[in-house]
Amino acid sequence: MAKSVNKVILLGNVGKEPEFKALPSGQPVANFSLATSERYKDQQGNQQERTEWHNLVAYAKLAEIVRDYVKKGSKLYVEGRLTTRSWDDRETNKKVYRTEIIISDLSLLSGRGEEGGGAAGGYSGSRSNYDQRGPASDEYAQSTQITDDDIPF
Repeated sequence: MAKSVNKVILLGNVGKEPEFKALPSGQPVANFSLATSERYKDQQGNQQERTEWHNLVAYAKLAEIVRDYVKKGSKLYVEGRLTTRSWDDRETNKKVYRTEIIISDLSLLSGRGEEGGGAAGGYSGSRSNYDQRGPASDEYAQSTQITDDDIPF
């Protein structure tokens, strides 16, 4: 079989407060949406903006990080994989599909004093191993905040 890749990278803002629950196995899971925006010029040359909403799911330690640090408006960098699940709607008996991104890496980009709260820092989870950056990297991230003036575009 030929090699294939299923990787999603997003940088955006959380649309509403994440939902947090536990699976029957006891494993924590967090569900939330992330907005990404694209700017373009229409045929008349007017600046337009289009927002795309993405459904995200975090499990285990990443779900706990989402619960503790991610709020509505938080800016996040997310890596994960795309998946689609389906089920039969109980009311209509029709098959329903939902495309989601299963998070494997997460970086909190909102500062503590910014809207959305949370600490700047990065967290990743792949398989059952989780690499959580500790307070030292959090202090470093706070001391090296990047502002809009630092971005060349």
